[in-house]
Amino acid sequence: MISGQSEALNIYTVHRNELVGYAKKILDDEAHAEDVVQEAYFRFVQAAEKTILSEPLAYLYRIVRNLCYDLQRQLKRDQHRKGNSADLALEQLAELRPSAEREIIAKQELEYLSRLLDELSDKQRIAFEMHRFGNHTFKEIASHLDVSIGTAHQLVVQAIEYCSDKLFEE
Repeated sequence: MISGQSEALNIYTVHRNELVGYAKKILDDEAHAEDVVQEAYFRFVQAAEKTILSEPLAYLYRIVRNLCYDLQRQLKRDQHRKGNSADLALEQLAELRPSAEREIIAKQELEYLSRLLDELSDKQRIAFEMHRFGNHTFKEIASHLDVSIGTAHQLVVQAIEYCSDKLFEE
């Protein structure tokens, strides 16, 4: 029989390695086993302060066993939640993907835009592509085409207006 914190500490200290081994057999993880045994000690001390324990070592082992089973249930729940959240994330990604019909429409629109760009003058097409696809400044476009900055701006605007007009006619 024990009563009190010092006797609880003595029992814990003497049997700690055995308790960790016992928890490790249940959990198959040494780090979790260490955590469980430490938590078991705190609960054991609380119980020893409140009650006289007739079989303290058996009681301590029972605390360890119960904490191991609690931890296993918690880990399973967490793993299930993570699995569900991963499945949910995959479903949401699938929803973000355009439908086959939308992909076909987008491909057709892109082909049409490509034909429209071919209808532009070379300078308009190059200015438009440099500005919209290459993120080049009007100064860079002007330098590349050997025109003024104002003319580079005008070429891009003309290309945009031409494509917009044709797209809205369609």
